[in-house]
Amino acid sequence: MVEQSIWMQKVAADPGHSAWYIERMRGLARAGDDLAGEARLIDAMAERGSRILDAGCGPGRVAGWLASVGHDVVGVDVDPALIEAAEEDYQGPRWVVSDLAELDLSAHGVTEPFDLIVCAGNVMTFLASSTRGTVLQRFREHLAPEGRVAVGFGTGRGYEPDEFFAHAEAAGLQTDLALSTWDLRPFREDSNFLVAVLSISSR
Repeated sequence: MVEQSIWMQKVAADPGHSAWYIERMRGLARAGDDLAGEARLIDAMAERGSRILDAGCGPGRVAGWLASVGHDVVGVDVDPALIEAAEEDYQGPRWVVSDLAELDLSAHGVTEPFDLIVCAGNVMTFLASSTRGTVLQRFREHLAPEGRVAVGFGTGRGYEPDEFFAHAEAAGLQTDLALSTWDLRPFREDSNFLVAVLSISSR
C-alpha cells in the first residue's frame, strides 16, 4: 500500500469535502466560468481522436471536454465520489477509480498506451509527498513512445519546480517546455504556477 494522498486525508477528516468540491465545480459551470482552458491546450497538442489520460480527473471537466471534441479519453481519480459525479455530468470518457501511485490501467481492461497525459488542477500537490516520483513513473509506463505529459500545479503548495523536474528525470521523462500558465506564458523563477510538458527521455 502507498501512503494515502493528501486529498483522501482531507476527505477522511471532512466527509463532506468531496460533495463541496463537486458543487463548487458545478456552480462555476452554471455561472459560465471557463473550465476548459487546460483542455484546449491539450487539444491543440493532439491529433483528433488521440488517446488521452486525464490523471486526477476530479468531477470530469477536462476529460469531458476532450471527449466532446472527439478524443478517446480515460479519466482516473482516487476519490469515488468525484468519479460518480463525472459519470453523471459527462458522457464519453471511460472513468476509473484508482490511486495514481498504483495506476495499472491494464487491470481495468485499458491496454493501449496514451498519446497524451494531462494532470491539471493541482493534482500533484494533493498527492502524498512520498508518492510524487512514483506517480510520474506510472505516467511514463502508460505513455506511448512519442507521447507527451502535461502537468500543472501551483508552486507555493509544498512541491517546488526543482523537485518536480528531478522526479520527472528519475522517472525517465525529459522536460520539453516549462510555462507559468495554461495559456502559454513563459515560466520564470518567480512564477507561482508551473505547466510542464514532458516526453520520454532520449537518454
